[in-house]
Amino acid sequence: MADTVAAAIRAATLAIGESDPIARLDAELLMAGALGVSRSDLLLRHMRDAPPPSFSNLLQRRLADEPVAYILGSAEFYGLKLDVTPDVLIPRGDTEVLIDRARDAFADKAPQRVLDCGTGSGALLLAALAQWPEAQGTGIDRSAAALEVAARNAQSLDIAKRTTWHVADWDAPGWDDALDAPFDLILANPPYVEDDAPLAALVRDHEPAGALFAGPEGLDAYRALIPQLPALLAPDGRGFLEIGSRQADAVSAICAAGGFATQVHRDLAMRHRVVEIWVNC
Repeated sequence: MADTVAAAIRAATLAIGESDPIARLDAELLMAGALGVSRSDLLLRHMRDAPPPSFSNLLQRRLADEPVAYILGSAEFYGLKLDVTPDVLIPRGDTEVLIDRARDAFADKAPQRVLDCGTGSGALLLAALAQWPEAQGTGIDRSAAALEVAARNAQSLDIAKRTTWHVADWDAPGWDDALDAPFDLILANPPYVEDDAPLAALVRDHEPAGALFAGPEGLDAYRALIPQLPALLAPDGRGFLEIGSRQADAVSAICAAGGFATQVHRDLAMRHRVVEIWVNC
């Protein structure tokens, strides 16, 4: 058995698989969780300590393909620490580009009202509200359990007074009746994975299918949601929709048919990631 934290992390990285690009990161995060410290504190101050007994149990869960975020119960998004459970999709760094582009769009005038469609953990809405302290936000999700996680995150970030949450399914008639439109900024990370897409077991076996899959082309959610957005977006507002890397043309066409002008943005890996929309006057 490894006699230091550093040695235990090396062994855990090998066990997870050196070919896994996040094996080392996962091992470090699990060790930090076992020690009850931040990852940076782990790397700076604890590498020569004896590994805690609880680390082994956490590692075994990761080796059984359980995501680290669910094991630890939290994930970071845009500098915010968020609670996550298997009821919500794990926030990903690629999604942060929606907030980056929204900040660009509202550099001169902050949005006052923000809507997050399919809010899950609340990651997008809470990150937006953290950028604009005067803004009010509404998050909708068809999962009541997900909204409980989002509301808890809003409370822990001291943003709860500026948020409202609604159980709503954009496939159901009248889903937006309680939303008090219009909104200056609309954010959405809808399901966009093809039903038969090959996914890693970490994702396929643990994250909520309803937040991932959207028909044979991965476009069902866009086809349902986008035609309803003109009634929700203010005339001078902006919307930002996350897309799969090969969906830019298809989603842009759906937006254009719905009366929107569009611009596609790339993520840090230079993959198509966001379609920005505004009313095409």
